[in-house]
Amino acid sequence: MANRRSSIKKIRVDKRRRENNIRVNSELKTVARKVRELIGAKKKTEAQQASRDLFSKLDKAVKKNTLHKKRASRLKSRFQIKINSLAEASKSSK
Repeated sequence: MANRRSSIKKIRVDKRRRENNIRVNSELKTVARKVRELIGAKKKTEAQQASRDLFSKLDKAVKKNTLHKKRASRLKSRFQIKINSLAEASKSSK
């Protein structure tokens, strides 16, 4: 147990931040899973709409320093590549 008043406050603040980070990361994983399922089912329009929500949540997590900027950029790029490949696959099959 901490002795100083400042360290006691730091423990409280860290606990609050940790809970918030866990909540944000959980939401990100949930939305990412939804996008992956839509990509796997080859539902391009729904995947695009869900990816907008995911990209927004990623940007907000970066803004709050919950997620690193480059990690968010990498995830957005990879999801967009997969969605674009769905579009190309549907064009080539026509």
